[in-house]
Amino acid sequence: MNSFKFLILTLLLLVLFAVSLMLGAVRIPISDVLGILSGTSDTNPVWHYIVTSVRLPQALTAMFAGAALSSSGLLLQTAFRNPLAGPSVFGINGGAGMGVAIVMLVMGGSVSIGSMSLGGFIAVLMASFMGAMCVTIIIFMLSNFLRGNVTLLIAGMMIGYLTSAVTTITSSFAVAEGVKSYIVWGMGSFIGVSMQRMPLFVILVSLGLTASVFMVKPLNALLLGEYYAENLGFNTKRLRNSILVITGVLTSVVTAFCGPVSFIGLAVPHISRLFIKTDNHRVLLPFTILFGAVIALVCNVICSVPVAGGMLPLNSVTPLIGAPVIIYITIKGMRE
Repeated sequence: MNSFKFLILTLLLLVLFAVSLMLGAVRIPISDVLGILSGTSDTNPVWHYIVTSVRLPQALTAMFAGAALSSSGLLLQTAFRNPLAGPSVFGINGGAGMGVAIVMLVMGGSVSIGSMSLGGFIAVLMASFMGAMCVTIIIFMLSNFLRGNVTLLIAGMMIGYLTSAVTTITSSFAVAEGVKSYIVWGMGSFIGVSMQRMPLFVILVSLGLTASVFMVKPLNALLLGEYYAENLGFNTKRLRNSILVITGVLTSVVTAFCGPVSFIGLAVPHISRLFIKTDNHRVLLPFTILFGAVIALVCNVICSVPVAGGMLPLNSVTPLIGAPVIIYITIKGMRE
């Protein structure tokens, strides 16, 4: 039964991927899209540029970003035994936003390292990655002192509030142009990864996803409690720290390239559980990764629909899917 569901999801993923290449301000027939991708079509050069340089990297980015964020959410929810745990709750997105705010609003969009100066996209990328990883390291250090999972979760939320406060204070002293650029980045988008940058993005996300797959057995042990996991020979503190590192890397990479994407990491694991009705991570993790890619492509298709003034921001679409799921899970948990 699960194999059939997995096949259906895979087919849905392929359909959504094709739709992502067709839809937009300029509608391109699927026959021309396939011809452009296969190199057998001598079609309009504008269409060729749109498909290969805009829509293809955008669709690939959505797939890998959705898979990374949903996997991170599942790992955190299992490790901390909290259905509301996620990358944004632990302040990782906030750390990335703080790093970008400092570069955009204080340093004029450039970073100087010794005699080397980095500007533009590279500076924003480095700032986002470093900000997110700094928060991850802080939580990693706190996990050595805070025993309770709920306590560490609360500490992560407080760190997120602190980074948000620093960002707000920073924006108060910035020029209007810098604030506008930061706001646009904060809305989230899958269009920031070009085909030249795609190999780096795919490699980093793939490494993180591979590491998460190796966590399946200890995650299943954690489902029965920390004492049970320790009786099976797992060091729960080391396991929790490993999960923090994996989720920190995955989230920081996605945030650096795509901005702070909301709700996917929080909601998709719950959607997967409702769909396959199991907590066995040997099944749940692959479904969550696949569902993350599907949901991200759905959001990408919705954002690609032309509207007055341009395209819909990504973070205006993700809550429409994620928020109802979280509300349902919360109400369901209160009734149980």
